[in-house]
Amino acid sequence: MSKAAALQRLLPSLDKHLTDRPSDLQRSGIQRFAVEFVYFGVKEARACLFAGLFFLAVFLVPRAGLVHIPRYDLLLIIALAIQVSMIWAKLETFDELKAISLFHLVGFALEVFKTSGSIQSWSYPDFGYTKLFGVPLFSGFMYAAVGSYIIQAWRLLDLRVRHHPSYGMAWLMALAIYANFFAHHYLGDYRWYIAACTLGLYARTTIIFRPYDRDRKMPLLLAFILIGFFIWLAENISTFFGIWRYPNQVGAWSAVEIGKWSSWCLLVIMTFTIVANLKHIKQHIHVPD
Repeated sequence: MSKAAALQRLLPSLDKHLTDRPSDLQRSGIQRFAVEFVYFGVKEARACLFAGLFFLAVFLVPRAGLVHIPRYDLLLIIALAIQVSMIWAKLETFDELKAISLFHLVGFALEVFKTSGSIQSWSYPDFGYTKLFGVPLFSGFMYAAVGSYIIQAWRLLDLRVRHHPSYGMAWLMALAIYANFFAHHYLGDYRWYIAACTLGLYARTTIIFRPYDRDRKMPLLLAFILIGFFIWLAENISTFFGIWRYPNQVGAWSAVEIGKWSSWCLLVIMTFTIVANLKHIKQHIHVPD
């Protein structure tokens, strides 16, 4: 058996082990906690496969690039290779790829606006052949990575949602979040008003997930906050390595302002709304009548 064929079987086999309900249900106390904690960590790490490999490339590819390929272009090649490999290994379906592609387009459009000459919220200072409107094409994969994580976590943790708001209201809030990323430069920042509406909309919403053999639950809003925090940490690492820079980081690196955490939380909500509309995921979402 070739190495490629072996790899194509390995990860789906791991996924089957992680998603199958175990038969030994007798553990209790600290032993149960340890087992659940380990399995939860493994499932989270597996769900981050795309994001983990992509950001590993971000950290390892030198700023000068490799073999005469600029860093931004090489990152695009690596991101495309990871995405193709996940489809080839049947870790993602073509239906899921459509949603991930939408995240890429939505994110890239936002990047073009934010880096434009009249806005200049941040910049991509290095050269690249695959820059369009001053934005490297790989940047959309940073947003796609968030969508990929949510899709993978949904399956691996057997996520179910209770008391989800109506899809119409969820889409309205998602559109308001996205519009505010653009409009706040001209009309004022309504982020906290939108966040307050979101708190009310998802106040009763709970996610049920299975780390090992038993169902656990948490407020969906807490999940949004936690995911947003880890994206904010990844953003700090990325700016430290000079992938992009905010204006206050041009002279010397400094931590990304904590307020960006709230922006990432809102972006996660928007991403979740798109994922929740996938046909096979809708079956696990309860919307009260």
